[in-house]
Amino acid sequence: MHLNDAVRLDIDRAVLCWLATVDPDGYPSVSPKELFCAYDNQSIIIADVASRGTMRNLTTYPKACVSFVDIFRQKGFKIMGQATLISESDENFKTMARPLVERAGGAYPVRGVIQISAEKIQRIWAPSFHLFPEMSEAERMADAYRTYGVRPIERG
Repeated sequence: MHLNDAVRLDIDRAVLCWLATVDPDGYPSVSPKELFCAYDNQSIIIADVASRGTMRNLTTYPKACVSFVDIFRQKGFKIMGQATLISESDENFKTMARPLVERAGGAYPVRGVIQISAEKIQRIWAPSFHLFPEMSEAERMADAYRTYGVRPIERG
């Protein structure tokens, strides 16, 4: 599947993504990840910062789902696909890890890279889109700002 401009924009707007895996006992496991980005037209990469359980799960069962939502626009995407683990000893590690290392700015160690090759991409929406379809994006954002007790930065 192709990561179109809408998917890439929402990836850039999201602060966290949620990576879902399956543990060795068959239970779902979801964990937040801070360092992630679109890598190419068909995959997203996520840093292994402190992801022992995630890495173990993906070694056992490499299918994964990653979701991300722009909390102010209240919409995002989920990407489902095959995970490939790239360790520090892999010859492609430095190239693949570079955008994640740059985002980390030295604050976090990038011990590995999880590459999710998109097989399915689905838009996800907050329930308010269905409950209040007449609301504009500006109204949704204003409501989210109130909910989170924040204000947008005015650029000038």
